[in-house]
Amino acid sequence: MNTKNICIKRALLSVSDKTGLVAFAASLAQLNIEILSTGGTHRVLHEAGIPTREVSEFTQFPEIMGGRVKTLHPKIHGGILGLRDAHHSIAVEQGIQWIDLVVVNLYPFAATLQKPECSFDEALENIDIGGPTLIRSAAKNLGWTAVLVDPSDYAALAAELQEEASLSWDTRRRLATKAFAHTAQYDALIQNYLQTETRFPEQCSLPLQKYADLRYGENPHQAACAYHILPQAPGLLSATQHQGKLLSYNNLADADAALACVQEFSQPACVIVKHANPCGVALAESIETAFEGARAADPISAFGGIVAVNRPCTVALAKALATLFVEVLVAPSYEPEALSLLAAKTQLRVLELQPAASTPMEYKFIQGGLLIQQKDRQPLQREQLQVVTEAQPAPALFETMLFAWRVLKHLKSNAILVAKEQRTVGVGTGQVSRIDAVDLALRKADLALAGSILASDAFFPFRDSIDRIAQFSTCAASGIRAIIQPGGSLKDAEVIQACNEHGIAMVFTGQRCFKH
Repeated sequence: MNTKNICIKRALLSVSDKTGLVAFAASLAQLNIEILSTGGTHRVLHEAGIPTREVSEFTQFPEIMGGRVKTLHPKIHGGILGLRDAHHSIAVEQGIQWIDLVVVNLYPFAATLQKPECSFDEALENIDIGGPTLIRSAAKNLGWTAVLVDPSDYAALAAELQEEASLSWDTRRRLATKAFAHTAQYDALIQNYLQTETRFPEQCSLPLQKYADLRYGENPHQAACAYHILPQAPGLLSATQHQGKLLSYNNLADADAALACVQEFSQPACVIVKHANPCGVALAESIETAFEGARAADPISAFGGIVAVNRPCTVALAKALATLFVEVLVAPSYEPEALSLLAAKTQLRVLELQPAASTPMEYKFIQGGLLIQQKDRQPLQREQLQVVTEAQPAPALFETMLFAWRVLKHLKSNAILVAKEQRTVGVGTGQVSRIDAVDLALRKADLALAGSILASDAFFPFRDSIDRIAQFSTCAASGIRAIIQPGGSLKDAEVIQACNEHGIAMVFTGQRCFKH
């Protein structure tokens, strides 16, 4: 492998993204580097007065089939792939001239897929064939050839050529690494688009594009970065940030949890998240009232939390938020005066994100592997609820139970949620035993227990949780009125009997909602 500096005498330019093209080509021309080009790239350079030679003239073979075949030619790939020492005589015999620099980026396949009207035929037409082949050829032969796929690298490469009159091995290796990442991401996009046979294919590729380095990870001593999954789906990384510092790792994780929960509801809703768990959720006739209900659910935990709403941020909401320290606010839009008011809270990160369907899958990395599952979007309907106790829930409690279930699936297990009148009043989450989660939720609810319901993300293994619930009430009217849980425990009969003894209604859902 040649690791010495190489001189650049001939370059092939064929780019879809014309950003910075003319200035870069001009710098090559100033160094007396011959430029070969194709199609649109050739037209742009010719119009700019930069000397360039069409590939069809170089190969003595025309572009055919609507431009599909233009660079797939031995004089091109021989000139790129040939080893300058071992293949010199073959090159002379076949009239092959060396190509030392390949500057290529690919048809915008990801951008094409994001067009609402994109057809299957259009998507296929935007699959680049010649480009990836050129890139891979040059990257493979990095001992003798350099490859550029990113316009942001133009200036540094031009500067190195001007200063050194050559390119170093380190530069070529770095650019080749970037080139293979570029084609790998491109191929992954195509595979994912075409994949139809199964939800979980035998081979899976996840195309990622760097969004930004983050200030740090979960703790200051941990480095962190954020990546888009391509093609870019609606999400926090595509939100408009109106003010505030760069989002941190924890900000993004918490805001994503808040966004996922608030998207459960069509009526005005507010979700406040702390440490990736909703600590206050409320529905109301107005978004301002929903915020007040969510904050009242746990005002201590709400301090320093993440707030997400599913209605425009009004002036009234901005004024209410002024009374609470919040790290991040997420809303679909903002009244201009509301933005002016929020600007006074300089530490607040204000994100605008229009509602849109999220990706159907979620991912979790483990050591040496990746777990993929469908998101928990299984709707729970009133007719699925099976009353299993002597006491019957009041009609209004069914609506509250369904509300609680939609929130519950966003809490880390073991999870218990106490709710009342379409708002949470007590949350017990992330506990290693269910009775501990019950204790925490009941203590959080405190005086708001009267007339509330309690939801559990999985079955009660014993009656001890029911007895504990009863202990928090002086009478049935002042405590939990109904319980919603999946059922399915070996001790279901014992748990039902406990509810009957305490006069508490209970319904089974037949499905659980663990979140780990």
